[in-house]
Amino acid sequence: MTMEQNEIDAMLKGMDIAETPAENPKDEELKWDDVQQEMEQSKIARPPVEVTPASFEEIKKVELPKSALDLDFILDIPLFLHVELGNTRMLISELLQLGQGSVIEMTKLAGEPMDVYVNQRLIARGEVVVVNEKFGVRLTDIISPAERINKLK
Repeated sequence: MTMEQNEIDAMLKGMDIAETPAENPKDEELKWDDVQQEMEQSKIARPPVEVTPASFEEIKKVELPKSALDLDFILDIPLFLHVELGNTRMLISELLQLGQGSVIEMTKLAGEPMDVYVNQRLIARGEVVVVNEKFGVRLTDIISPAERINKLK
């Protein structure tokens, strides 16, 4: 539906919408002499601001005593260590069918070294040992820092 201008004007008159006043009533009273006077006032010299160069002290290397360099404070930070025997991927339907005596095939071969992770980062490989009737891991290979950095890329 399109409306013509006379219909729009009639609707606006019926709504008693007043004409919008000028945004700044003083703008209508502004004269050229006032503008020139403002410009002259802006040219009046203001007192100069004193500017001085900043001075900074030279930073000196502070030698820390040996006790401050001790790393003993990090020895009590807990870490999460886990050893991965292997892994596999299966569907939920296969998982639901598992029961006592079920065998899950892993990706690693028998006798292959296990991965040792600290905070989800591979740090070593090792082999399974039995110590006092409990399983343990004998570390056979420690991952070098360079190898760890390459794995992050």
